[in-house]
Amino acid sequence: QLQASGGGLVQAGGSLRLSCVASGSTFDFDDYGIGWFRQAPGKEREAVSCFSRGDGITYYADSVRGRFTISSDYTKNTVYLQMSRLEPEDTAVYYCAAVGVKTPDQIRRLCRGEYDMDYWGRGTQVTVSS
Repeated sequence: QLQASGGGLVQAGGSLRLSCVASGSTFDFDDYGIGWFRQAPGKEREAVSCFSRGDGITYYADSVRGRFTISSDYTKNTVYLQMSRLEPEDTAVYYCAAVGVKTPDQIRRLCRGEYDMDYWGRGTQVTVSS
């Protein structure tokens, strides 16, 4: 029910905005903790940003804090990941995912990879050239 898009090839220092769209009229982002994850070749998957839209709780990995921003558009039932000042180390396949948690501690744990996610979107490739 989730679909990530917006990836591409960009030079270092550039920006991209990823979108995570929920299909189906019954899916409400307010009911879930949302995570943006990435996986680079040969590396483990890591969370880069997590958020509870209904409660306004947001977390960022240290590696992206200050450069990435998670947001949402209620009218489009879409969650975004705005990525700025991209670095070659940001190259990865990016995924959005959702799990039925909402409290600040749960969102923090989500970003530590402690939950089995209920929904995973198909990933989108981000490639940052130096």
